[in-house]
Amino acid sequence: MREQAYDFKGKDENVNSVYVARQPIFDRNKKIFGYELLFREGMENIFPGIDGNVATSKLLSNTFFNIGLTKITARKKAFINFTYDLLLRRIPLLFDNKTTVVEILEDVEADSSIVSACNEIAKHGYTIALDDFVYKKDLEELIRISNIIKIDFRATPKEEIKALINMLLSYNVGLLAEKVENYEEFNIAKDMGFSYFQGYFFSKPQIIRGEDIPSLKVNFLQIMNEANKPNLSFSSLEKYITHNVGISYKLLRYINSPYFRRLEKIASIKQAIVMLGEKGIRQFLSLIALSELVSNKPQELLRNSVIRAKFCELMGNNRSSGVDSSELFTLGLFSNIDAILDDTMEHIMAKLPLSENIKGALLKGEGKLAEYLRLVISYETGNWDDVSALSEVIGISEEKLPIFYLEAIIWADAIAEF
Repeated sequence: MREQAYDFKGKDENVNSVYVARQPIFDRNKKIFGYELLFREGMENIFPGIDGNVATSKLLSNTFFNIGLTKITARKKAFINFTYDLLLRRIPLLFDNKTTVVEILEDVEADSSIVSACNEIAKHGYTIALDDFVYKKDLEELIRISNIIKIDFRATPKEEIKALINMLLSYNVGLLAEKVENYEEFNIAKDMGFSYFQGYFFSKPQIIRGEDIPSLKVNFLQIMNEANKPNLSFSSLEKYITHNVGISYKLLRYINSPYFRRLEKIASIKQAIVMLGEKGIRQFLSLIALSELVSNKPQELLRNSVIRAKFCELMGNNRSSGVDSSELFTLGLFSNIDAILDDTMEHIMAKLPLSENIKGALLKGEGKLAEYLRLVISYETGNWDDVSALSEVIGISEEKLPIFYLEAIIWADAIAEF
């Protein structure tokens, strides 16, 4: 994927200043294998004048690259594009070789200098991937040291893909299908022999059926909706949680997770409720209900929904425009509900008493709330031009977005464990 860039803010070493989004990469079981990191601007801006041969890991000890990277990728593989110049300077050697996948862009000339640099990088234990692969004879040296070959599944004709697969059988490489945008493409790619899959197929409905939503799932949807209503009493929430062993257990695990950095363990339900507050408990209940709905779906679908919910809420908290941050949270949480239930958004919305603001945003992309959701989606896909434009429309400081995104990811990864 040639999503350029990254804004390191010159000498600023704060991870929160980094403009980066992550695109999931799945294995054949639809489990997360890693994330491609989509940076803003050119990576050369990150290392101006730094010679990778003399730079040490200590130089970056408090920067994004060994602290923020694990937060962004949840310790999964991080696929990072490297240009010709960065490869020559051995910049990949500054990254963790256990989690970093060094992507060689398709326009990198495979001359002797590059082959030598990549050989050295490979010998240090890095995973090598060839991006947007199209066979050329001068690539054979790089193919031999590569671990993963990425093929654009939409731009490459299927017959050509089959020929590439046959040609690569003699090499010990895994095949990754890029731009897999629906489940039909995922199944075709899997049948063709691909091991890894990149794209947003996981967030699309698998089959649109004419059947009604099962009553159990409707119940979970109603819990999500009720938990975010302003007139639900605190005492009712406490009673509901206390009488449900499963939810009580998950609540105590959640409140004692590393996300909260508690010095002392929280042992009672009442204490957990007090610590989270009414708003936090409401959100927790809706997230537990959502996790039940996605039990037979890729876990990334839950993470993506939660990231959107938190991202939307954080933006709403930082403005005085009168937009309800709780409503924004609910909007983000329901933004993938059609993929979760494999049904149309229209059919699902007809079953739920959500506000007209939320329905208008989800069904028609209309209203002020829809602008927030568009901004979140633009950020998560690395569409940086739209991010800038929508930030201005909403009136939110663009500089705050990386902070919100990272916080949303960390929170979502903590939630996804429960």
